[in-house]
Amino acid sequence: MRGKTSTSHLANKKMKALLSNAAASAVQHDPQLRAYYHRKLDEGKDKMVVLNAVRDKLINRVFATVSRGTPYVPIAQYKQAV
Repeated sequence: MRGKTSTSHLANKKMKALLSNAAASAVQHDPQLRAYYHRKLDEGKDKMVVLNAVRDKLINRVFATVSRGTPYVPIAQYKQAV
């Protein structure tokens, strides 16, 4: 790919920026996403590629909780409670 890449003119740039900030914060504070992030970096993935994957995981979590109508329960905590 030649030249600098840019965000599509069709994209919601404000939402993309908010999701990027949420992904960066999630990598710092969510143990599951932090482990995923560091595992992918150790595999040799680029930092921004992994952050895009974390953004996708956050979006999937949101849509799953909204469609089920239940609060988010981390799997590790659920296993400890059972």
